[in-house]
Amino acid sequence: NKAAREMKERVAKLLGEAGNDVWVSTFHALCVRILRRDIEQLGYNRAFTIADTSEQRTLIKRICEEQNIDTKKFEPRQLLSAISNAKNAMEDPATFAKNHQRPFDRMVARVYEAYQKELERNQTLDFDDLIMKTVELFDKCPEVLDSYQERFRYLMVDEYQDTNMAQFRFISALAAKYHNLCVV
Repeated sequence: NKAAREMKERVAKLLGEAGNDVWVSTFHALCVRILRRDIEQLGYNRAFTIADTSEQRTLIKRICEEQNIDTKKFEPRQLLSAISNAKNAMEDPATFAKNHQRPFDRMVARVYEAYQKELERNQTLDFDDLIMKTVELFDKCPEVLDSYQERFRYLMVDEYQDTNMAQFRFISALAAKYHNLCVV
């Protein structure tokens, strides 16, 4: 966020008033902005909430209790990390369950499914959902994607080496129409 603010200030200095038309943000901030406008297409309310780490852990602990999972043996942080990795790889609960068959992974799949259902029931997204749900929105609503492709004819991604699959899919979708993508 700090780097994005700094970059936005530099763009404003270079472009003056025209700099106001340039969107400079992190992936997550950009996705929140898009979702606040268009998430209703996915059945969510625009006033969705974003779960913080503490809320996520509390929910995972409750799910573990309901599923008789020992949280001393399988820490909520460990389960959340596995769920986060799945989301960053664009694996929803069903895809994760199909792709991962080790005993630990099967347990994660059960927890992930219950976790995601509870988030959806509460109209809540976690940090990883911000990008994953935006990609889902683009996949399900080509007209929404097209409107953002028109808005963002030129894209630049800094620290590209740090992008994960969800971020790659997001960037690829936005850049697909005009192919004006610069990565650093």
